Amino acid sequence: MSIGIFLAAMDNTVIAASYARIGSDLNHLQNTSWIATGYMLTLTSFQPLYGKLSDIFGRRSCLVFSYVVFALGCLFCGLARNMPELIAARALTGIGGGGMSTVASIVMSDVVPLRERGTWQGVANMVYATGLAVGAPLGGYLADTIGWRWSFLLQIPLAVAAIISVTLALKLPKREAEHFMAKLKRVDFVGAVVLVSGVFCLLLGLDRGGNVSWADQITIGCLSAFGVLFILFIVVETKVASEPFAPKAIVANPALVASYFANFFAAGIGLTLSFAITLYFQVVQGRTAGESGIVLLPSIIASVSGSLIGGLIMQATGKYYWLTFSVFSIMVLGQLLVPGFSGVWVYSYVGIALGLALSSFGVGAGITTTLIALIANAGPENQAVATAVSYLFRSLGTVIWLSVSTTLMQDTLRRLLHERLSGENADEIIRRVRESLEYIGELEPAVRAKVVASYADALHVAMWFTCAITVCALLSSCFIKEKQLAK
Repeated sequence: MSIGIFLAAMDNTVIAASYARIGSDLNHLQNTSWIATGYMLTLTSFQPLYGKLSDIFGRRSCLVFSYVVFALGCLFCGLARNMPELIAARALTGIGGGGMSTVASIVMSDVVPLRERGTWQGVANMVYATGLAVGAPLGGYLADTIGWRWSFLLQIPLAVAAIISVTLALKLPKREAEHFMAKLKRVDFVGAVVLVSGVFCLLLGLDRGGNVSWADQITIGCLSAFGVLFILFIVVETKVASEPFAPKAIVANPALVASYFANFFAAGIGLTLSFAITLYFQVVQGRTAGESGIVLLPSIIASVSGSLIGGLIMQATGKYYWLTFSVFSIMVLGQLLVPGFSGVWVYSYVGIALGLALSSFGVGAGITTTLIALIANAGPENQAVATAVSYLFRSLGTVIWLSVSTTLMQDTLRRLLHERLSGENADEIIRRVRESLEYIGELEPAVRAKVVASYADALHVAMWFTCAITVCALLSSCFIKEKQLAK
């Protein structure tokens, strides 16, 4: 399972370091967030489904299925000819990615005592962090040399290795035999379709609002459809589905809600800030994709350190409440330093790296402690579904906050460019600088300075928004219910 965890992590930072180059090559720089959100859309929708599917079809079958789909998605990403094809391929990859981390976490909870669960989660996060650490510079290097397509294609052999290792080495107790069609009837397909449709409408509405207009008919229609589908999803899960993948008893349990919301707010911070920082270094500071990826390395090391330290403290004390509050406080401090040292107060590469490291330490530790709080309060009989729902909230947070952050940035950038640029070619310049990084370097110095300043100000808006999310995560952690962890 470690190979799959490593692969899921590497996929994240490979894209974070190279997405600006991908957008420039495909002339869709303003739509590059969809490379991530297309992936996160299906990952978000399928993660909770994997919790129920693993109960129905078995853990190993679901893991193998997820690896196969992930490998196919990576292949199609490498062969994509334009941005729509790449986004569609990323969506396919997300179906596989949804099971790679979720089912691995469920298997870990099956076989590891609760009090030791945090420590083992820390070990798993070390593998995850190694993938993150490799992905960031690798993605930037490949984008700068042989091409960004190899960022996807090189993941296929690892996926094949994961399939072989899980098939041969993962030994779990056999489940009761049941006919395949009987198993299929237990799957909540209606809930999954409604959730995918609802999240898609929300993301498309946010994207159109930021890039086109909030008064646009498609924008209004998508956001309205999201509201209707959200209500329909609640009805399906509470009234229609015989075995809902987001059951009311788990989602609405007061003892679990605080952990869900802490996950919802905290999980999206890393990817959201990674996108903003890498774009900041490439546009404002003139760094290459590889150099921009390197700044993420200290934060990756800090994240895994936080997760492991948090797990060891919980194993030693059997408690998690004050630990969670403390690490989320560190996270807030780190988040405040990032925009401050990226030009709001003063520019400092070291200051940005320090802020990212502190924030990532808090996120890494907090995600681990909130997961243990969730499992402790859910009980062993509900741990698989509760864990899957936790991943649902994490993924929803990631995809929503990334989309909202990108929308705020693009909306602000579009407004500032219209305010600061004038002349006959202003509209053409505005269109092209939002599509390609290379075009910015071709502009006259005076115009380029205005464009770079507009990018910097717009990215600062996205960074301050991320700070607000961290505060919400900290407030959510105040309501987590303490429960002594059994040995």
